Amino acid sequence: MSASCCGNETRFEGLDPAYKRRLWAVISINAVMFLVEMGAGALAGSRALQADALDFLGDTLTYGMTLAVIGSALRVRAWAAFVKGVSLTVMGVWVLGATAYHVLVVGTPQAEVMGLVGFLALAANATSVLLLIRYKDGDANVRSVWLCSRNDAIGNVAVMLAALGVWITGTRWPDLCVAALMAGVFVTSSVQILRQAVGELRSAETTT
Repeated sequence: MSASCCGNETRFEGLDPAYKRRLWAVISINAVMFLVEMGAGALAGSRALQADALDFLGDTLTYGMTLAVIGSALRVRAWAAFVKGVSLTVMGVWVLGATAYHVLVVGTPQAEVMGLVGFLALAANATSVLLLIRYKDGDANVRSVWLCSRNDAIGNVAVMLAALGVWITGTRWPDLCVAALMAGVFVTSSVQILRQAVGELRSAETTT
């Protein structure tokens, strides 16, 4: 991870054309996987798959916003990161609420579909991580991209573990527990992004 958000060191701001090309590729991957996982989650009755699909949607929007503000003033980039942090918090709260609600829903997710789509999502995210790993450090705008990529990897492994748990136990509880865990990851990442964004906003104020 990058150094403290309150330091004065120069951070990568995403101006490299190669970085922009890789972001476009990752945006496409995430948009496709959002549609695949949301549909598969509905088919399998899996809350964990649908939570992971939301992660893909969040990444698609995050990467698009990152591209939009590259080259802008520090204040603009910091505010963009702040908005992304808030959106991650909202997604985390939504997943927690949906998880609590679906505890009362009868029916066990289809473990086979969960495992298959989870593996496909892991392959997609592994590709995204390899494309972006050189750019994991930088300002809050750039760093938010890396944190979302990390969330993807955690989420995909968690979904596959949930599928195994559902298959072994024959109950929905592993699926619901993993969905709750992923919600916690969303919120934790949002806190990191918000803290760095606030630090950069303060830095922008002192330099104007």
